[in-house]
Amino acid sequence: MAALTPSKRIEYLFTVNPTAILQLGFWVTLSIVMMTVDHRYQYLNGVRDVLGTVVYPFQYLMQLPTNTKGWLEQNLAGRGTLLEENARLREKQIFLNAQLQKLTTLEAENRRLRSLLESTVNTPEKMLIAELLAVDFDPYRHHILLNRGRQHNVYVGQPVLDQQGIIGQIIHADPFSSTAILVTDANHALPIQINRTGVRTLALGTGNFQELKLLHVPNNEDVKVGDLLVTSGLGGRFPRGYPVATVTKFEPGSPFANIIAKPVAQLDRIREVMLLENAPPDEKPAPTPAPTPAPAPTAAPVPRRHS
Repeated sequence: MAALTPSKRIEYLFTVNPTAILQLGFWVTLSIVMMTVDHRYQYLNGVRDVLGTVVYPFQYLMQLPTNTKGWLEQNLAGRGTLLEENARLREKQIFLNAQLQKLTTLEAENRRLRSLLESTVNTPEKMLIAELLAVDFDPYRHHILLNRGRQHNVYVGQPVLDQQGIIGQIIHADPFSSTAILVTDANHALPIQINRTGVRTLALGTGNFQELKLLHVPNNEDVKVGDLLVTSGLGGRFPRGYPVATVTKFEPGSPFANIIAKPVAQLDRIREVMLLENAPPDEKPAPTPAPTPAPAPTAAPVPRRHS
């Protein structure tokens, strides 16, 4: 066969091939059908579990250089720095021990008062420490991958927090890893209340690590900049009283006020998180759908919210 000239090659490359178009249409249709069936009936959960198990070692290896660097920096620190840090931690320990003694006294008094009221004393929540393996860099999805999975009793809907407060919840759990959605994800809604007044509402993610939007708060409600927002406990998923955000903006609007809050946790800097074991996997609450907010321009479709 004679060699094609450059012009003939370009013409051949852009020639419409009916067979190729039919094949493309078939595979696109098949993909849509498979995604729809999987979304409704969860047929591919087993496949995802297998893939998650297979990919986990590679995710761990990708994180290994960072962990090794941190280990070397920690072990090669100078003696003077370690002694200074040790002295500072001792002072902090003494201060915390004094506070703990006071809290122990208050806890004992609280138990006594509850027993007088024939009330049940709540058992302390258990915590599971997890480390980040990866971060989803999609600007419209705030997801993180953790190195704990179903083998560590992680379950879908489990609250995730750090030392400052709530950061999100588990939305998918593989045998050895899990995925968490952050409270700032545009598809997340969290039942909260204003700690000062007890006013309850929903905090919606905006896609910005520094902002949450409060939903359906009347203009005449007592809300001030600096108010602390805590979990309300409604919905049965997040326990009551954990810090979430602080109000940074309050503007009257129509028909509801425009209220913006900043998460107390530094969501773009977290390295370690705590998984709150407030309910065992077989007793975890069913998902509670969030109400649909007023339509607003978005850069990507919003399929549903997690609350």
